[in-house]
Amino acid sequence: MTNPIEVRNPRTGKFDYVVIPPPPRLLAQQCKRTRRAQVSWQQLGLEGRIEALQQWKQAILSGRDRLTEALVNDTGRLSTSVLEIDSFLSSIDRWCKLAPELLQDSAKNTAIPFIALQQTSVPYPLVGVISPWNFPLLLSTIDTIPALLAGCAVIVKPSEIAPRFVAPLKTAISAVPELRDVLTFVEGAGETGSALIENVDLVCFTGSVATGRKVAEAAAKRFIPAFLELGGKDPAIVLESANLELATSAILWGSVVNTGQSCLSIERIYVAESIFEKFYHQLVAKAHRLELAYPTVESGEIGPIIAERQAAVISDHLLDAVEKGAVIHCGGVIEDLGGGWWCRPTVLTQVNHSMKVMTEETFGPIMPVMPFSTVEEAVSLANDSIYGLSAAVFALEAEALEVSQQIDAGAISINDAALTALMHEGEKNAFKFSGMGGSRMGAAALKRFMRKKAILIKTNATNDPWWFENGE
Repeated sequence: MTNPIEVRNPRTGKFDYVVIPPPPRLLAQQCKRTRRAQVSWQQLGLEGRIEALQQWKQAILSGRDRLTEALVNDTGRLSTSVLEIDSFLSSIDRWCKLAPELLQDSAKNTAIPFIALQQTSVPYPLVGVISPWNFPLLLSTIDTIPALLAGCAVIVKPSEIAPRFVAPLKTAISAVPELRDVLTFVEGAGETGSALIENVDLVCFTGSVATGRKVAEAAAKRFIPAFLELGGKDPAIVLESANLELATSAILWGSVVNTGQSCLSIERIYVAESIFEKFYHQLVAKAHRLELAYPTVESGEIGPIIAERQAAVISDHLLDAVEKGAVIHCGGVIEDLGGGWWCRPTVLTQVNHSMKVMTEETFGPIMPVMPFSTVEEAVSLANDSIYGLSAAVFALEAEALEVSQQIDAGAISINDAALTALMHEGEKNAFKFSGMGGSRMGAAALKRFMRKKAILIKTNATNDPWWFENGE
């Protein structure tokens, strides 16, 4: 028997929800059933799959209030939950619109006149998705939707820290007969994720570097593809030519939206010496205006720290920074309010790369600001990291573009921050330890769920010139 897992409410600190992981044997049986059902799902054809996903969307819209309530209970924040649901629903429409063109077979002539080529693709039968707690709905479906359209069946293992959204999602799935057998959510912790990898044909994982390594190793042992999006320590570079009013507003949003609990958060800020004082004073002034979403979810912009263990990480990074000489200008304290853990937007100066807050993923509303004297120094500091997920550059456009080419990261926002959280058209790869595998954005996000086939067709009835002479 597997033990139930109690789930903590991030606003109250109370354990008010329980998930029961499936025993490994039952999970294996579920995977077999889902893989068998995939055959009919693939045979349904793309038009049929699009219709099923649109029906799912309508079912979700019908129960949107229940899904919103569940997400708020999972995360303790309202406005970001509304945005998360909107992004999820729009992604269904976007992929349904793009899929017909992206999944077309093709035929063409080749360099050999009497050999024709047909290119086709077949889906991986069963995809496993292991998703995190910071955007529970969006990150459990960002890979799921294109995989379903490609013709795969999908089993999702969401985080045990934020699993409440699964129940209303399952209700919506059950309203679509074609979908209910090929899209399943299983609840549990790391052991369930490990068991899932043992039974799928491809795995998508979003989470920490430490767990991502284990996923990659387990997938490699089974010789199945693994697409990993892991941690980030995203830098922002603010050059002398930057619009400071714009830069401070964008960086504040990119640093503290969702309480900084995003792999795409701006986590370190490098500012030209000549504008350093003015920049951080403006940033502090704007940070002071943001309020905690307490005592109600409508009270302010900054929600609670979702995962209790993350509060300890944030506190450790702040303590380490202060002990090494950092100065805190606002925030800087983990507060216990109503049983939940909270952290106000925090701006630090006098920071350097000996500090955890500049080198390790903090995952909180923390903005360490460091001056630089030359563009070369700024680029060097930005690249001085084991991570390479995304970054931001603020300057006149031509100058910003030139600097962006030198940054080791998969997505660079110019004169804005964390744009890949909102715009998913651009293909990107994670650099360094921030991930592995094909892009989860752009056309590649769908195509990576397909295995390509080349059909080579001899079109004449004569002997090929490379055959043996007596091969009549």
